[in-house]
Amino acid sequence: MTVTREAVEKALSNIIDPDLDRDIVSLGFVKELEIVDDHVSLELELTTPACPVRDQFRDQAKALISDIDGVQSVQVKLSSRKVERTQRTERSGLDQVDSLVAIASGKGGVGKSTVASSVAMELVRQGYRVGLLDMDIYGPSIPTLFEHHEAGLTGDDENMVVPEEFNGLKVMSFGFWLGDTPAIMRGPMVTNYVQQFLHQVNWGELDYLFLDFPPGTGDIQITITQSVQMDGAVIVTTPHVLSAADVGKAIQMFDKVSVPVLGVIENMSYFEAPDTGKRYHVFGRGAGERISTKYGLPVLGELPISPQEFGGPTTGSPRSEPMQRAIDGMIRELGKSRAGRELPEFSYDATAVSLHWPDGTESRVDNRTLRASCQCAICVDEYTGEPTLDVDSIPHDIQPKTVEKVGNYALSIDWSDGHTTGFFPYARIRELAR
Repeated sequence: MTVTREAVEKALSNIIDPDLDRDIVSLGFVKELEIVDDHVSLELELTTPACPVRDQFRDQAKALISDIDGVQSVQVKLSSRKVERTQRTERSGLDQVDSLVAIASGKGGVGKSTVASSVAMELVRQGYRVGLLDMDIYGPSIPTLFEHHEAGLTGDDENMVVPEEFNGLKVMSFGFWLGDTPAIMRGPMVTNYVQQFLHQVNWGELDYLFLDFPPGTGDIQITITQSVQMDGAVIVTTPHVLSAADVGKAIQMFDKVSVPVLGVIENMSYFEAPDTGKRYHVFGRGAGERISTKYGLPVLGELPISPQEFGGPTTGSPRSEPMQRAIDGMIRELGKSRAGRELPEFSYDATAVSLHWPDGTESRVDNRTLRASCQCAICVDEYTGEPTLDVDSIPHDIQPKTVEKVGNYALSIDWSDGHTTGFFPYARIRELAR
């Protein structure tokens, strides 16, 4: 019996991507399918190199094709989708970088650099080509995390800066140039150095380059996002209300510059006593869930206060299960973003706000109910998460004045009662409609 292309594709259509909820054939993952003398070879082009289900897809494909009558052998190659990146310069050290991901925070002191370096090092251990670029000009933490305080950078024959390498991880920091000397400079000089560190470092071929952003939403962050096309951003916070409150500023900053926010990592989430295994939530709990509810973004992981895992040099830190869960969550969201999310359209009138989904369904919520569900700091206690809004104070004829999309996950609504901080995730609107 002759093996046909149709039979192979029919078999492969039984493999469903768990994140995109579609089969790999309709998603266009199947490439270079060849059948020669009943020997089948194909390439599965995944959305991102470290896709958590890559091995599962390969094994499923081999098994399903092998079950087809007449198949003698199966060869499955894995690759990842290449992104055409728009650069602002003719020549850049980023030209051979597959994915650019920002690790950011609304405020300092949340362990952002520790998280960024741990994520990068763990992916190197898994066999991926990874770089880490420290963009904090005034307070670089990466030299301390990698115990490298010698001042001086090395150049190559093409006048490009050569990154340092630690256990296979390529790393560059402004601190490698300055050493322990403070960076005393003003705006234009900072912008110039940021551009140089973005484009004049010879990274070579990388699967992932993580950019450790300085905290906040200032000049450096804007310069970076306007200079290169980012694939996504991860926001690091802690359970404490002060750091969680600043998450919204970082989210909205990335939305303004069209960088998709992949999710939030809650650092210092708990302390686990080594003698009893009991968990203590030192800085409170529930902040991650409240952020998820308020902004419609996933909590990618909750990392513990752990001297063993995060209390020493990054190169000597052991493998961490909580960190691996956070990485898997980040990679899954990056894959969804690259594949292109099917987003709803919206409409509104004097009575309700509606989401119109690609599958033809509609989520319609009357204006007063939607206004009452607002999760902003004016309407909800930031410490307890309890509502503070007096529902009886909402006018019965309330309606939106303006409605705008925020990223891939929410609507921003200005209401006729003067409330202007309304932020309504699609998931929340769909839940209220049900």
